[in-house]
Amino acid sequence: MAGSNGKQKTVRDMILSLGLIGIAAAVIYVFIPHDDSAPDIKTVDYRVELLTARRAASYPVAAPEGLPTGWKATSVRFQADESDAWHLGFQAPGGEYVQIEQSAQKPSEFIDEATQGGEATKQTEEIAGRTWTRYTGGRYDALVHQGDGATTVVAGTGSPAQLTEMAKSLKMA
Repeated sequence: MAGSNGKQKTVRDMILSLGLIGIAAAVIYVFIPHDDSAPDIKTVDYRVELLTARRAASYPVAAPEGLPTGWKATSVRFQADESDAWHLGFQAPGGEYVQIEQSAQKPSEFIDEATQGGEATKQTEEIAGRTWTRYTGGRYDALVHQGDGATTVVAGTGSPAQLTEMAKSLKMA
């Protein structure tokens, strides 16, 4: 019966070890600072990229003018390679995301990519002198305008009012 005493010590030692590990984890959790709030999003200055895109693109590049305070530019890029792709992303008031995407790429492929799978609705709107078609059903809701040598997509997780507000503020140059 010598073997059963050794097994009891092994089980007891394992339980004691687990208890010590649990206590150590609790101490680390309590005393190591942690922040569960959303990170502060850095604002980017997109003026240089906008000037570059407006010089190089084969179409008038869209950028907002006169947005109210609370909108933060968070991402920008221009890819002049094959389709003159312009991207400008914003954090809208309330933390939602709204982006402007433009490209001279084939509209059907570009719209699917920019709306992340959205489908055209029968709803069109006249916004700032341009006709926009609403897209829904993808990851993003969107407004899409085709013309001026490119397809312009205003898309994101923002409300329809925020998407419309962004579309109204766009100036093409």
